[in-house]
Amino acid sequence: MMKTPRQIVPSLLLGCLLLLGCKTHTDTHVAVEVSNDPSEDYPNPERFENAIKKFEAADAENMPPDNAVLCIGSSSMRMWRDHLEKDLAPLTVIGRGFGGSNTNDVLHYADRIIIPYQPRAIVIYEGDNDVAQGISPEEIAATYAKLLDKIDTELPDCRVYILAVKPSIKRWSMWPTMQRVNALLAELARERDGVTYIDIATPMLNDADEPRPDLFIEDDLHMNRKGYEVWRDTIRPILVDTEKQYERQRVGWVELCDTHRE
Repeated sequence: MMKTPRQIVPSLLLGCLLLLGCKTHTDTHVAVEVSNDPSEDYPNPERFENAIKKFEAADAENMPPDNAVLCIGSSSMRMWRDHLEKDLAPLTVIGRGFGGSNTNDVLHYADRIIIPYQPRAIVIYEGDNDVAQGISPEEIAATYAKLLDKIDTELPDCRVYILAVKPSIKRWSMWPTMQRVNALLAELARERDGVTYIDIATPMLNDADEPRPDLFIEDDLHMNRKGYEVWRDTIRPILVDTEKQYERQRVGWVELCDTHRE
């Protein structure tokens, strides 16, 4: 233990100890800063400025209804847009996927493509590109935590559904890292009220615990219609079970439920 100034210590030894103490503190501080500000390791979100402006232009012409379920994320979410409303019916949904995005991009643009819609629930698919961009699982989870904090502050009654990072043939070598991300996201959801983790990854694996080739288009990364049917059959029951009570005031709710009953 370092001696107090009241004790007699050779000045040189005291100086060395103080320098050592300062360096130890500095190194620890740097590590904390990296963990607390993962955005420094991410690519610049402004590369999506034009895509966000297109969303805003569309909203200016026809603003989606508030109190809906917002579905946001990377290209796996964007490419679901043609079937999203039907697959998650009878829930009212808004699709806002933008291809190539990562968790930090969603956080950066939250004030423009999340908060204005005043959604009652948000379904998020991110983490896939984060891993491909070399972001560590811990930084991905930290960025997700910041996003959840943002949502909780601006939309305190909003529920969040985090989708697991999916396995794919193209990025199969990254799967161990993605599994770590999924474990951290599941833990994050368990620790927070109103946050649900949905495992869409396991149903996409075959009996050998490898990606099912029949679920992907030619690039071996993005899903075909069969892949989205797996997502639909996994996500929809969980969403409807919780969110149906907020749709009951809509005209024809009972008829819609009967029509889309599993």
